[in-house]
Amino acid sequence: MQPQHKIAGKIVVASQHYPPDPSTTAAIMAEIACRLAAEHEVVVLSGSPGALPASQTGADKPRVIAVKNRLAGKAALVRRGLSELLFALRIFVALLRRVRPGDVVLTVTAPFVLPYAAVAAAWVKGARSALIMHDLFPDVLVMSGLLKPRSIVAGAMRAANSLMFRALNAVITIGRDAERPLLSYAGMTRNKIRFIPNWATLVPAARPVTPDNPFRKGLAGRFIVGLSGNLGFTHDPEIVFEAARLLKDEPEIHFLLSGWGIGFERLKKLQAEANLANISFVARVEDSALEALLTAADLWIIPYRKDVAGVSVPSRFYNLLAVGRPVVLVSESEAEAALTVVEHGLGWVVTPGRADQLASAIRTAFRSDAADLAKRAVTVASRFDRVAAMNAYAALIGELLHQPNLSEQR
Repeated sequence: MQPQHKIAGKIVVASQHYPPDPSTTAAIMAEIACRLAAEHEVVVLSGSPGALPASQTGADKPRVIAVKNRLAGKAALVRRGLSELLFALRIFVALLRRVRPGDVVLTVTAPFVLPYAAVAAAWVKGARSALIMHDLFPDVLVMSGLLKPRSIVAGAMRAANSLMFRALNAVITIGRDAERPLLSYAGMTRNKIRFIPNWATLVPAARPVTPDNPFRKGLAGRFIVGLSGNLGFTHDPEIVFEAARLLKDEPEIHFLLSGWGIGFERLKKLQAEANLANISFVARVEDSALEALLTAADLWIIPYRKDVAGVSVPSRFYNLLAVGRPVVLVSESEAEAALTVVEHGLGWVVTPGRADQLASAIRTAFRSDAADLAKRAVTVASRFDRVAAMNAYAALIGELLHQPNLSEQR
């Protein structure tokens, strides 16, 4: 779009993940920051050191300031928690130095301590604040078994959430299912909630399955079931492995697993012990090879643990639809992705923990009309448009800049 005159009041984006970090969160935050920079002064406080890609530099781009950040491995929970706490404290200090009354602070729930620091700094400086809620804590930690639901830590986090939600001017949700748990907090009102779903990064278009796809070569089955991306604490790797075990005597069905995270380490351990012939692993692929990987499978699995509704939304979901592939989603039926699957007939929803249901859904997919499913998937993916999402972010930030009492008006 054409550069426009920048108005008073700047946007300060606080994010641990930002390019050159290759994560999905980094890509999302960069897209938003660059769109806002077309109309406003934007400063990004980034926890990802390194040179920015060319697309993130130049006129009408955000000014990116690196904040010292040391990440421990995901399995090193105590060290990682301390590192994230230190990063949040550094962000708090950096915001106090740079934020002025009338500015807007925009942040995201990664790591989970970051929003508390960002919102507190905005409140101290008389600025407005907005939170992009990718995950709801402590619910994610409870769901993954890392916290007891009635523990002192969970209670303290919920008390902190109430204060944070009261201070926030806007909460951007990426799933409709997030509204119910948000409204359980006394500090949250429906007026503050804005639903802006994520988008497909690949162009929506049906891609046929081709025998020369490099990721299909050497695979025994003719119906490939895929699993890709980060498998964290909210995901269930065991249900995928158990489904593969149940289908091991059906040679036409083969599992292609590619990704990273603690869940994939668990899958590799299970496979090392069982050595199932219908499972193949592929190393994490670069963005340039993502389309080839996603088009290699006939069906994709997104396996969540129970109680995912309102807690997390799989960003990979939209790219799976964009390439015209049906999905099997393991989650409650009221979760955002499950709602979309059922409303538009894009695949199957399986009860968490039921490997037999997952195996049955895969068999059904094997016998289904792939062309019809592909057409519906691409049509729906085109509705999750990057430009529409960016315009929605720009409109919200514009309102926050011009209407101090936005959260009280709607």
